[in-house]
Amino acid sequence: MVKDRVFAEKKNRVNPFEFNKQVADVFDDMLHRSVPFYRESCDRQSQLTAQYYQAGSRIYDLGCSHGNLGILILDQLKGRPFSMVAVDSSRPMIEKYKLRLEKQDTAHNIDLVCGYLENIHIKNASVVLINLTLQFLDTAKRDDLIKKIYQGMNPNGILLLTEKIVHASTELDDLQTQFYKRFKLENGYSELEISQKRDALEKVLIPDTLEIHENRILSAGFTTIDIWLKWFNFASMIAIKK
Repeated sequence: MVKDRVFAEKKNRVNPFEFNKQVADVFDDMLHRSVPFYRESCDRQSQLTAQYYQAGSRIYDLGCSHGNLGILILDQLKGRPFSMVAVDSSRPMIEKYKLRLEKQDTAHNIDLVCGYLENIHIKNASVVLINLTLQFLDTAKRDDLIKKIYQGMNPNGILLLTEKIVHASTELDDLQTQFYKRFKLENGYSELEISQKRDALEKVLIPDTLEIHENRILSAGFTTIDIWLKWFNFASMIAIKK
């Protein structure tokens, strides 16, 4: 695993964060050192996908990056025919995902799409995954995306959403930020790296509160929703279409 040193050197100007080749090359290290319970979340999402996938339907992985979740789903569904559409706007991520699939020794039907998730037509879906991606989408487009997912989902289908969040209470938001910074320091990031990455993500990653997420999901038509994993300012949600 290549170590993440994207923000290790002092920069005269910190440019907005983007999922370019430099980031794609170190993305695994970045995820494991920056996202609490990342592997646990992906493991359980892949198992939930296998449990709720309906034969003849589609899985949509919106914001698939280089395929960590998709590869786990492929393993969970081994021996079962399935169709998955994996979407990401980063060409370097899609190319890395493509190389990983070429090394798989099992047949698969994963359609890789380099494009914007809000432009994807959702239909015949039994599982839709949005893993740490909605937070990068223009806030004005988020409600419509979740509505479109609901409308294109089969009865008893599920939406799995994992996001970095903020808290409406300033006191609790400060507490979450404090412990998240502590988490990154414990994983070997320096004060400089944390500061520069925070500057790069400003106005690029815009998190919502849990209440906004829940209201958006319910307004789209979902009636069953749960937060199945939470760590300070990270949360994983499941919504079921009845």
